[in-house]
Amino acid sequence: MSVQAAPPLEERQKPPRRRKKSAALYEVVLPLIATACLFLLWEGACRAFAIPGYLLPAPSDIWIDTMAIGSTVAGHTAATFKTVMLGFVVSILISLPLAVILTASPAIAAAVYPFLVWTQSIPKVALAPILVVLLGTNELPRIVITVLVAFFPLVISIATGLLSVPPELIELSRACRASKLSELLRIRLPYAIPFIFAGLKVAISLAVVGAVVAEFVNADAGLGFLIQTSTAFFKVPVAFGALIILSVMGVVLFQIVVVAERVFFPWSSSNTTPGA
Repeated sequence: MSVQAAPPLEERQKPPRRRKKSAALYEVVLPLIATACLFLLWEGACRAFAIPGYLLPAPSDIWIDTMAIGSTVAGHTAATFKTVMLGFVVSILISLPLAVILTASPAIAAAVYPFLVWTQSIPKVALAPILVVLLGTNELPRIVITVLVAFFPLVISIATGLLSVPPELIELSRACRASKLSELLRIRLPYAIPFIFAGLKVAISLAVVGAVVAEFVNADAGLGFLIQTSTAFFKVPVAFGALIILSVMGVVLFQIVVVAERVFFPWSSSNTTPGA
């Protein structure tokens, strides 16, 4: 019986490299190609059918008109980004301890869950003017609206993750006389990491939506305010430019959360690539 030598180290390292190339293909190259094709199709349709710019401007017109007021657009983008990040951070600070409390006590969960659902059943556009009256015409109402939009899916995801621990591990920790805090930090939270980041991805996307909704009602700066004023003066290409910037902002922030999960928690079960 012959014994075959192990393949060289370089050959054994090829599969991970191929997986990295496949991940880059699926996550970067293909979306960019699809986006470029969409814009080319959009441009061609506007030129071929002579669609008026006040109805559907071509991407080239959107670029020209938006860049003509580039510094103004940058200021509005910074204002929206600030609101999004403040609302997102506050929603995390509220959601994590609230989810821990809900999972620690069934009685508290039964009492609080209806109020959580109630906060989501109220249309935020209807609530925003009331918050302006209560809190003033500053940035606080916009942050509150952003938090109300973003925190609910985060609470539900974290609570689901904390309750997803196998019962055997909980019984083992209690048999070892582990404290509630130790059980939370060493068992429940590590198991909840995929759920937490799933909630963060949804929350950061909804935070962009919440910030824009708030800016429609009460703002003197921001991309939502820019869209409102642009459409009022029939500067439709600028409004489309602001809309595209909002889309890019949402995608970039979403991908930052994805990268953070892969860097700090590479063992997370949600770190999978389609087709890998």
